[in-house]
Amino acid sequence: MPVDPELQPFLELVNAVQVPVRDLGAEGLRENFSGMASMFGQGPEVREITDRTISGPAGEIPIRIYRPLERSANPPGVVLFFHGGGFVIGDLESHDSTCRLLANGAGAVVVAVDYRLAPEHPFPAAPEDCLAALRWVHDSADDLEVDASRIAVAGDSAGGNLAAVMAQHAKAEGIPVVFQLLIYPVVDVDEAVGRYGSRSANAEGYFLTQETMEWFGECYMTDPSFVDDVRASPIRCADLSGLPPALVITAEYDPLCDEGEAYAKALADAGVDVTLTRYAGAIHGFFQMSSLTSVALKANDEAIAALRAHLT
Repeated sequence: MPVDPELQPFLELVNAVQVPVRDLGAEGLRENFSGMASMFGQGPEVREITDRTISGPAGEIPIRIYRPLERSANPPGVVLFFHGGGFVIGDLESHDSTCRLLANGAGAVVVAVDYRLAPEHPFPAAPEDCLAALRWVHDSADDLEVDASRIAVAGDSAGGNLAAVMAQHAKAEGIPVVFQLLIYPVVDVDEAVGRYGSRSANAEGYFLTQETMEWFGECYMTDPSFVDDVRASPIRCADLSGLPPALVITAEYDPLCDEGEAYAKALADAGVDVTLTRYAGAIHGFFQMSSLTSVALKANDEAIAALRAHLT
């Protein structure tokens, strides 16, 4: 089907004002991304939001804790959320509305992680920070007033990559991650591979471009050999068996569509309980655009229902 008509005005605006990422640089792109995220609304009110830091491998890591309006007699489950942005842009503010939505919808505490970004902090800084956060959530469950046996990992785009990587780490370390929500994840950081047709078919005109992806990769992967590291390319993990159930959401007009679906198939082939939903007419980033399109609302509802089913 064609691009969702509710998303078409947004695409036309973006394509009219888009500046090459190499001209903008990291700071310029971060500023633009912050302004764009504010277009999508503030999200629902939650009961409580707390900003704090935790210890990381290279210093303090900022996190934001969201407590849902819903109160339960028992400690709730917890969602560890990693924002998208190509490992270069995005922060606690850019995905604040999404975290509010997931907290209230799932009736769970959401912990958002402000991991270090490239190019100032290239791979493996991001997964190292996220792993520190995963361990902290598990070890600090009593202080967080959450159920340590009901942890979910979630993220979009680059954050979906990090969520997938953390699910693999959790399996190796015996941390009880019970669910993974992967929203149009990047799972293979090798920009040279030709196995994903959506990277070329959707390379231009659909918000996330091939040029932008290549630049993100240059910022994040300073050593070409890193592409084989499963902390960067989780689809290259040799054994995906025993991983937690997953919901993988993809978008029809997204360069990352094919690799997200390839990872879902690889998980299913390994015996993992996987639901894969491709949203027809959708573009990369649509999950945050519920103020623009009903397609996002449907994806939000699916994600919330899946989280609630596994955390309650």
